[in-house]
Amino acid sequence: MPLADLPTRRLGPLTVAAQGLGCLSMSSFYGASDRAEAIATVHEAIDRGVAMLDTADIQGLLPGEGEWVLGTAVAGRRDEVLIATKAGLERSHTGEFLGVRGDRDYLRRQCDESLRRLGIDHIDLYTKHWFAPGEDVAETMGALGELVAAGKVRHVCLAEVGADTIRRAHSVFPVTAVQSEWSLWSRDIETDIVGTCRELGIGIVACCPLGRGFLAGQVADPGRPEDFRHTLPRFSADNLPRNLAILERLRPPARRHGLTLAQLALAWVHHQGDDVVPIPGTARRDHLAENLAAALVELSPAELAEIEAAVAPGDVYGERYAPFLMELVGN
Repeated sequence: MPLADLPTRRLGPLTVAAQGLGCLSMSSFYGASDRAEAIATVHEAIDRGVAMLDTADIQGLLPGEGEWVLGTAVAGRRDEVLIATKAGLERSHTGEFLGVRGDRDYLRRQCDESLRRLGIDHIDLYTKHWFAPGEDVAETMGALGELVAAGKVRHVCLAEVGADTIRRAHSVFPVTAVQSEWSLWSRDIETDIVGTCRELGIGIVACCPLGRGFLAGQVADPGRPEDFRHTLPRFSADNLPRNLAILERLRPPARRHGLTLAQLALAWVHHQGDDVVPIPGTARRDHLAENLAAALVELSPAELAEIEAAVAPGDVYGERYAPFLMELVGN
């Protein structure tokens, strides 16, 4: 697919390619990754017109690993890409999760560290990762605004937040985009977050649009401790076999269109609006090509309804995260 064939979308004031690239799997979060293939995948994505590359300071077996990989991959091609990274989920130097932070000193320090690891002088889209109950939204947004004023950040994004937080944050400093999990088996944001974003002119970055590989038929083995998915209830030994029925109901419409399961699921996300940019993650060039083809798929209203009926909310077993993390989502 050449550059000219990839449609564009609006994220607030930004115009970007209709599909970005999530870089989580490039940094050993889902098990061992092939570093050379991951870098080649980034290069291929840029060649095909993908501009938005998404990572986070938390990604990797150790904090910062994902940013190092992406920084290496974009060296010499910085002007061709929009780099998005995140801060707010604090980990120790040995990788333990310490909690959620958004205070001014923390964000300043994390931003500088991200810039150093990425090898760049500014972050195009800087995302605050989640909010803890009672966290000072005004301080966080004030700090992000200061980073924009200093030229270290171009635009601000919020991840996995509730509608009230979006409104409060946007009243302090403009929010360009909200990133949240949105896929056929994660549709919570349709209740009020999507409407809030559209009312305020905020774009939506749909992360995990393939259900962390599940909707592509790539089912994680819950017995692999090196794979982050083994901690997620939907991939547990009890829930995973029951969730597999979802894939069987999606196979007939996929076959009728000559699509893979991944392409069908991504095409559904692409049809959710011209302010929605999915960022499916992969560290392989063959999966990248498969995913990008979904941006050109046309589905009728009747076909969309059929796909949605195959994955009703009550059909999904298990929460997205473990209970202690679910308490932090949507604040």
